[in-house]
Amino acid sequence: MVNIRGQPLMPTTQHNGKRLLKEGKATVVKRYPFTIQLNYATGEATQLIKLGVDIGFTNIGFSAKTDTLEVISGTLNLRKDVSNKLEEKRRYRRTRRGRLGYRPPRFDNRKRPEGWLAPSTQHRHDSHIRLVETLATLLPITYKRIETANFDTQKMQHPEITGVAYQQGELQGYEVKEYLLDKWGRKCAYCGNTNVPLEVEHIVPKSRGGTDRVSNLTISCRNCNLKKGDKTAEEFGYPHIQKQAKTPLKAPACINNIRWRLVEQLGAEHTYGYVTKYQRNNLGLEKSHVNDAFVIAGGTTQPRCRPYEVIQVRRNTRSLQLNRKGFKPSIRRQRYPLQPYDLVKFEGRTYRVKGTHCLGKRVILKNVNGKDKSVSIKKVELVKYGKGLLFNLSQSKRLFPPHPKG
Repeated sequence: MVNIRGQPLMPTTQHNGKRLLKEGKATVVKRYPFTIQLNYATGEATQLIKLGVDIGFTNIGFSAKTDTLEVISGTLNLRKDVSNKLEEKRRYRRTRRGRLGYRPPRFDNRKRPEGWLAPSTQHRHDSHIRLVETLATLLPITYKRIETANFDTQKMQHPEITGVAYQQGELQGYEVKEYLLDKWGRKCAYCGNTNVPLEVEHIVPKSRGGTDRVSNLTISCRNCNLKKGDKTAEEFGYPHIQKQAKTPLKAPACINNIRWRLVEQLGAEHTYGYVTKYQRNNLGLEKSHVNDAFVIAGGTTQPRCRPYEVIQVRRNTRSLQLNRKGFKPSIRRQRYPLQPYDLVKFEGRTYRVKGTHCLGKRVILKNVNGKDKSVSIKKVELVKYGKGLLFNLSQSKRLFPPHPKG
């Protein structure tokens, strides 16, 4: 609930919200989470609301509570296609540049600004900020706490590492291919051939999330490399080689880069993972992002609310290639009037768009009389575009449960 000036107030009960709407004292400003705005001036007294955030690489847990109950909680599922989209954009850009008749020399434009982050890491950083800012428009949050963790990535791969070994990497004294030849006995790791040219090969292909770390590389002949294709070593029939591939360390590296930035930018306090684990075990809670966030916020025995599942929806407006020197774009940029996750009204009821077809002239609506239904866009009315942070409808029957005392 927000006041007449749009500033957040303390949440109210479902019954009181319906009464205010019926009497014309409030209007709906947001459907999910359901938010109303008062049409008359009121006091601005609020209670202490603590927000806990469990930062993560693929999921972010959040929980906000007062001294008496938890008012909102959930998990934000971050997008997993950002790196692939960036790689696709890179391929188009390189192809376009290769067609230019002349490119001016470039030599002094490689300096990155201070505080630069890789685009995929920057996306995760911005998603944390966006989530907290969104919650701050719903609730008068007065206290924020974030869980940080310091990952020793070398210790995670080699628990026995100590002292000067930190400065001596796995490839000390080797070139990559020479190291792999020694490691795999100068023979194909799959068929065992030795009298053929050998190539560096990814155990988990890059198209499947594999990295260029030496722990994910092996040696194979040309025939085996082609037969393997985009399969993992286990799928190719060599599980013992798959076991030698170490767990990618993208997540720890990303969190190490953004954790203190988030604390500083959000003006939040911080805590550590081992503290959260100790307090969660004392409360007898299962390991989950929502429970961790509840503990981070200082939750103990307060009544819990139904958690949200929040997803990120693309705006679908990116441009891969623009007109240049009179040539048309090689990538179609048309955006259909309605997109998946848009909210529309059909026959007096509200539905989510599942997809479009017939060149955008028809949409598929979710759960119309128990099943998906295709209808013409002329028969539906747009209620709200589905973009940004989308709170899962299946969890959204009631945002704020009644106070346990009444």
